[in-house]
Amino acid sequence: MARLLAATERGLHAVGGGPVELGDREVTGLVVEGERRWAIVDGDEIVSSADGQRWTTKAQTDGSFRCLLPTAEGALVGTDGAHLLRLGPSGAEPVVGFDKAPGREEWYTPWGGPPDTRSLSAEAGALYANVHVGGILRSRDGGESWDPTIDVDADVHQVLAGFDGPGHVLAATAAGLAVSHDGGETWTFATDGLHSTYSRAVAVAGETIVVSASSGPRGDRSALYRTAVVGGAFERCRQGLPEWFDANIDTFCLAASGSAVACGTRGGEVFASHDEGVSWEALAAGLPPVRAIGFA
Repeated sequence: MARLLAATERGLHAVGGGPVELGDREVTGLVVEGERRWAIVDGDEIVSSADGQRWTTKAQTDGSFRCLLPTAEGALVGTDGAHLLRLGPSGAEPVVGFDKAPGREEWYTPWGGPPDTRSLSAEAGALYANVHVGGILRSRDGGESWDPTIDVDADVHQVLAGFDGPGHVLAATAAGLAVSHDGGETWTFATDGLHSTYSRAVAVAGETIVVSASSGPRGDRSALYRTAVVGGAFERCRQGLPEWFDANIDTFCLAASGSAVACGTRGGEVFASHDEGVSWEALAAGLPPVRAIGFA
């Protein structure tokens, strides 16, 4: 299995041992791009490293960074207030087309605050931005213009594309796993076998989709499930896992590489599977609350 990194509320930890990177800073986002690592620290700074030792600040904000996606044209960064930035030589510049996206006036949060750009994903020829709560926006011109896809009230928590051929997109939603085979033009919802439809995270390990599911936002009765990429009912992931997790396996706290998949918990545990989620083992305990997992 590739090396696992756990972004936590106090530093970036190598699962299994090694020096803690980024000190005691809160690491709220992590992306591993080959040898390069990107991280969101303390919510308001983006840093990058080619070796995990020397980190360079790429952007800072008076607000909050929520997610990031490296691209050939410069990393895209989602923020609070449901905005999108692109990192370039002169720093972070607004993606103006995203601020003009149709339907923006319908975005909201259940608690009445402003929505966020929660997750980003890409495949050849398309970018996807998940707004919470605002559905999934798609751009086919590199970010110049954006179109809504899924219904806003699906309450999307993570979008994932680029894993199984063009046009195949997944979304972890409050209504179950949303699946599109045509780049977001149409969606179906997979729920068969889940004890509850509320899902925060999704990953693809080999030929298997792994999702988190719980009773709702508080994370009661939280568990992991697996199903074949080609479809079928969900099967509960049990071997090597607790009967229930104490809280949601959140967005970015579930990741896969090849046939391996791993999750991190708010209780500071890391579990991993070598066989697409059939069997699991505990790799770490006692870490600070995990905010993201990445394979290096």
